[in-house]
Amino acid sequence: MSTNRRQFIAASATTVASLPFTNAFAAAKKKPLFQISLAQWTLVRELKSGKIDNLDFAKVASEHDIKGLEYVNQFFMDKALDRAYLRQMKQRAIDAGTKNLLIMCDREGRIGDPDGSKRNQTVENHRKWIDAARFLGCHSIRVNAGSAGTWEEQVKLAADGLAKLTEHGAEAGMNVIVENHGGLSSNAKWLATVIEKVGHKRCGTLPDFGNFRISKTESYDCYQGVKELMPLAKGVSVKDMSTDAKNNRIKVDFTKMMDLVLATGFRGHAGIEFGGFEGLNASRKALARAHSELTSKYSS
Repeated sequence: MSTNRRQFIAASATTVASLPFTNAFAAAKKKPLFQISLAQWTLVRELKSGKIDNLDFAKVASEHDIKGLEYVNQFFMDKALDRAYLRQMKQRAIDAGTKNLLIMCDREGRIGDPDGSKRNQTVENHRKWIDAARFLGCHSIRVNAGSAGTWEEQVKLAADGLAKLTEHGAEAGMNVIVENHGGLSSNAKWLATVIEKVGHKRCGTLPDFGNFRISKTESYDCYQGVKELMPLAKGVSVKDMSTDAKNNRIKVDFTKMMDLVLATGFRGHAGIEFGGFEGLNASRKALARAHSELTSKYSS
């Protein structure tokens, strides 16, 4: 690791250490209601610029008191089959006292492509990421449910691709989960219908608080969307801005949102996925406040 990278990481750790942050999770007498994880996309600028290397991600997360790791394949796109590199990632996570949770997969095709050969190729493209995630000790890969056609046609096509990929996931003991990530996938009713059509316990959702804009002129209410996707969820992605049903940008109320999450019985990780170090630190504090405010309701 270069001197500049060491200085950058050290400075980041010093900054977070100076924050007036109350660790509501450590203070909880019982098991925390949820834990916090960090998605690499939060630090997209730092990772793309080289200020942070993919192999340093576990160390950076740990220095910000976050122990759950959510990778993005774009930052090690050519390493899915490189066991020596994946072994380094795994060891770095162990050394940092962190846990690998999932890999978010992009740029591998549309899982619901109307062209059957392209759809099958997309399934094949994702298989290597299932194997990489299993090697790293993750529980899931996150995929996109891109398709084309009418509502009903896209349900059928996306469910077909997901069902095929989930078969491989199940064989590997891995989950295949879908984020609301633009287009019809940002319509919670559509996405829930797709997952229900797949009908496999290994196929679920990753509700994203901020990704409910279906198009430039249409949005789904974020609170309603999370409520509808949570019964199928195996994780959540945290953002502080979203949309309402009238397509207006709104500030997310973390306590209200985490109340919806916990009401379904979910007790997993809430993954911060935006905003650089400033957004990371602000979200940690906001999630801690939400945890404190909801403890009495869900710890009885």
